[in-house]
Amino acid sequence: MTAKPRVNIALLMYNDPLFVERIFPVTERERINDYANMHPVTLTAKNFTEYRGVAAGCEAVLTGWGTPFELLTPGNFPCLKIVLYSGGSVKEFATALKLAERGVLAVSARFANSVMVSRYCLAQILLAAKGFFRNTRDCRDSTLTTSRETFKGMGTYHTKVALLGMGMIARELVKLLRQVDMEVLAVDPYLSEEEAVKLGVTKVTIEQAFRDAYVVSNHLPNIDSLSGVIDSSLLASMQDGAVFLNTGRGAQVNEGDLAKVARERPDLSFLLDVTEPEPPAAGHPFYTLPNIQLTSHIAGAMGNELQILGDTVISDLRRYCAGQPLRYAEDLTQLDKLG
Repeated sequence: MTAKPRVNIALLMYNDPLFVERIFPVTERERINDYANMHPVTLTAKNFTEYRGVAAGCEAVLTGWGTPFELLTPGNFPCLKIVLYSGGSVKEFATALKLAERGVLAVSARFANSVMVSRYCLAQILLAAKGFFRNTRDCRDSTLTTSRETFKGMGTYHTKVALLGMGMIARELVKLLRQVDMEVLAVDPYLSEEEAVKLGVTKVTIEQAFRDAYVVSNHLPNIDSLSGVIDSSLLASMQDGAVFLNTGRGAQVNEGDLAKVARERPDLSFLLDVTEPEPPAAGHPFYTLPNIQLTSHIAGAMGNELQILGDTVISDLRRYCAGQPLRYAEDLTQLDKLG
């Protein structure tokens, strides 16, 4: 005999129903009905009035990027017990909605997304160590007539990589970097020496990181106190041919300083997957400086990878319905430390 589902109603809430299919394919949504009463319609800001009564009895909400979080109020969702977020950080909406005070659990796909970001960073770091980004610029110069004249990197063996911030993404990245014999320097005030030893990293100051590493990768949490912390004094201290990679947040970089250093140090390469704002304003020097590579925030899950995010939160919804411990629940008492 099948046990009655613990969750009376599970809702999908997105403003773009077409996006839902990429994260929660219809076959996966149908399986949810085996252990929860899944409402068949995706709620949006436009149709919410029509389904307000459904929301009032809803215990679980599956959400992600593009969710109308402003609707998840106690008045609209008095029975809400758990929010399952198929994205990264829950900090912004969990704080705004006071989920901790309401006793509402928050699950995120942050770990799954961190795996995608760490793989992207590994690819960029390996290319950086080979000197790929400066080498491609040299290869467009017809005056360099032999391969000996083009720039070559240090290679990967025992090359130093500095990770700014040792959160979930950086810790996944450490595992990958150790597999390719790269030496990892870590910048994080909350990282103890004992934990650094366990991770196989060397704890350094941010000044040491920029001075000593061949590649510096930013993973600092997105908090106000770190706004603009990466400035000209740090960037200008990088060794010849070094590379700075930013998949964290653009606000952590003084972008005026970065543009200045990029002009003065054509030997350096800057790989910016994030900027402030995104994209940079028209006419920004980032568009024309040859040693700056811009990408449009593609490090995280995209395309087929999006379903991994959905699968992650669905797995915890299943555990919640079965009364089992959750694997990806966030500690809402520690939001001030999260990005």
